[in-house]
Amino acid sequence: MKIQWKKLWVKTLLWLGAEILLTSIGLDDLADYSEFLCQQKEVASIEKAYPTLTVHFVC
Repeated sequence: MKIQWKKLWVKTLLWLGAEILLTSIGLDDLADYSEFLCQQKEVASIEKAYPTLTVHFVC
């Protein structure tokens, strides 16, 4: 597999520039939080897919 170095450098520099810009204006935290919320929804849906049986003992 041949790596296209110019394309890789351009994408890396654009990503880094976007991260610096968004962090400086405070929007990077907002993006991270939205990713966190999406992951929580995925975890919740996985947990619903495998219900467990709970048994309550009455003494």
